[in-house]
Amino acid sequence: MSGWRSMRAEDLASVAMMSDGVHGSYTERAEVYGERLALYPPGCFLFDRDGQALGYLVSHPWRGTQPPVLDRLMEALPIPADHYYLHDLALLPESRGSGAAQVAVKIVLDQARAAGFNRIALTAVNGADAFWRRQGFTSVVDGGGYGQDSLAMELLI
Repeated sequence: MSGWRSMRAEDLASVAMMSDGVHGSYTERAEVYGERLALYPPGCFLFDRDGQALGYLVSHPWRGTQPPVLDRLMEALPIPADHYYLHDLALLPESRGSGAAQVAVKIVLDQARAAGFNRIALTAVNGADAFWRRQGFTSVVDGGGYGQDSLAMELLI
């Protein structure tokens, strides 16, 4: 069986390894992913093919114009939240051509709508803004929050 499924605690080591390989200096520790999973399980998914982890997706409600601090525990989700935040989508090269990225975007859209939000925000890094533009996201004027190689983006739904 292959595809996106709910993330589980036993996936966290694989998630951290994928983050290291895909995101470089924007990677986060396994504890950060574990906290996101504990705080908002409905927003955490793993993409696998026949039991091999090939990608992950982390998203959650958020508030304000700045993204969560990179590689830092949040301790709690903001209440009230004012939008849905796509914290991280990472796919290994072996998943290319599988359609996993487009399915992940649909998952986030569905999660945001189900949670009652009409805006999804993200921070594009390492040139990923081209992908996100193709998904309908646009640049936000106030920057990305993760340095010069990041871009804040949003999608109104």
